[in-house]
Amino acid sequence: MKNLLVLLLFLTTLLSVTAQDFKAGAAIRLITPDPLLPVSGGIGTPKKAVEKKGELYARACVFEKGRIRVAIVSVDNLGWPSVLGNKSRALIKGIPPQNILIGATHTHSGPDAYGFPNEKGESFADLAYLDKCVHAIADAVNEAVQHLAPATLKVAVGEAKGQIAYNYYAPDLYDPRCGVIQAIAASGKPIVTLVNYAVHPEVIGSGRGILSPDLCGPLYDRIERKVGGIAMFVNGAQGGMVTADNRRENDKEATTWEECIRIGELLADEALRIVSTTEAQANPSLFCMARNVTFPIESEVMKYIVRKSPLKYDVAAGDKVVAQVNLLNLGNAQILTIPGEALPNVGYYVKRHMHTNVPFLFGLTNDAFGYMLTKVDFNSFKRYEYISRTSLGENTADIYVDEALKIIADSPKADGYK
Repeated sequence: MKNLLVLLLFLTTLLSVTAQDFKAGAAIRLITPDPLLPVSGGIGTPKKAVEKKGELYARACVFEKGRIRVAIVSVDNLGWPSVLGNKSRALIKGIPPQNILIGATHTHSGPDAYGFPNEKGESFADLAYLDKCVHAIADAVNEAVQHLAPATLKVAVGEAKGQIAYNYYAPDLYDPRCGVIQAIAASGKPIVTLVNYAVHPEVIGSGRGILSPDLCGPLYDRIERKVGGIAMFVNGAQGGMVTADNRRENDKEATTWEECIRIGELLADEALRIVSTTEAQANPSLFCMARNVTFPIESEVMKYIVRKSPLKYDVAAGDKVVAQVNLLNLGNAQILTIPGEALPNVGYYVKRHMHTNVPFLFGLTNDAFGYMLTKVDFNSFKRYEYISRTSLGENTADIYVDEALKIIADSPKADGYK
């Protein structure tokens, strides 16, 4: 009888340990429209596309430990509003909706996902295409769940070297740090490699008649060729105006697909270099918190967009919108989402208050409500006229920072942080 009790205790302990094993899975879905659709780089009527360079994808990874599951999705598009993201969340099985982070790469060469209205209130967004993307995102996450397998985790943050990004408004005012999250299968091969870096993928832009993932496509291809698995790109605090460094002599810029390849492959190589010497974490912790943050819409331009868009944005009384902000602990990493395009100083401030030595900011995630600049910067410089006009208002960044600090304070520290 005693031996039987010992055996039962051993089996119970074994099952408990097994249930707590860290797992990861990943999947992708092609979302290149066929035939091609007009591309959008921001407010205004989308421009007709006559060719494509690369393919557009929805890429997803899922992490699991015990009863906690978290999904991260990256969509090759300018932005991905929550009105679309919530439709995908409703189709995803086995993951709480608040644990599903959906972001956009911010390519300026994809179809309109905002439903931008023109001066007559007309929108040219293809709602049938967007609905297909909604289902593709859900399918990718559901497949990633099916692929969940035991994994270890490698996380690193380091400065990406070379001509990748700069701030068009003030060249050196950007964050050169590149964050990498890599889940490794029992075979030793990566399941997913996620690159987090702040940059506008706008080498090609929206006015060339080319549909493209821009520099993100070559980044995916390079990583997958070199190490295998699925590659993902999630943007950071790239507002005002951290863009691809395609500068040439005599104030010229390279705007070709070849330049996308140069920058994308360089960033991919730097990401793999940064993560290569990092020790793998066995059975890392996993924590996910979500909080709704309310932002007033003070900009007349933004009010017009949310009122006239056929997507039917959920606008609360008093012209307010609610965005989901997530804090995710993944081993020794801490990830905070931004529902828009935060300027670099906002990103730097939040990062240095996070409870981790390896901070990640996922920009344009769960929503993409324009630029986020502090009230002392808002409309203070001629350079900031455009980004002020396409921000929700002068209080947006300050509201976000205040709420972000509260979320950080209410969350556990990342592994190893003291």
